[in-house]
Amino acid sequence: MPEINAPSAFVAALDSLRGHSFRPEIHIVQIPPPKRIAPWAVALQAEVNDSTVLDPDAYRGNARFVLLHDPEGQPAWDGTFRIVCYASAPVDREIGDDPMLSEVAWAWLTDALHGHEAEYHNLTGTVTRLYNETFGGESLLSSRTEVELRASWSPEDPDVSAHLQAWAAFAAEACGLGPAGVSALPLRLEEME
Repeated sequence: MPEINAPSAFVAALDSLRGHSFRPEIHIVQIPPPKRIAPWAVALQAEVNDSTVLDPDAYRGNARFVLLHDPEGQPAWDGTFRIVCYASAPVDREIGDDPMLSEVAWAWLTDALHGHEAEYHNLTGTVTRLYNETFGGESLLSSRTEVELRASWSPEDPDVSAHLQAWAAFAAEACGLGPAGVSALPLRLEEME
């Protein structure tokens, strides 16, 4: 994570991101952060996958967590830090057609933030449903419905550890994992044999 000549508040925020443990289905790597939004940033990407070797047949979705810091602050942030998150997951067509899906997906995020006592303000975001149909070629993926959530908020404190844990919990929920320690149903019913 970047630290050379970084402001002390950003270094403290980076320190709060270190040493976390996550569910085994959540595979997290650091990725390059956006360069033009803030002078200081760090980004993480997660693939939610039931397999330890990231088997494409066990794929459940993906998520990103970006921490931005501008010592001068930005008016829309109402502070010097901003967290941006994204999650995308395939859903059953029946769930994708549910008119309450957007509200439910948004509640996954807000419930995770409250459940981890991540204090924040200026929460904004969108929930999008995507329905893709494939014509010719890839008959295995003839149609697919996905839900995507993009959100950002300003943490109240440079210690963003609760926000990171809330993001991981939100990603697990959005990608169809049950509560930690509870076995999830297989992605395909034939796997139950």
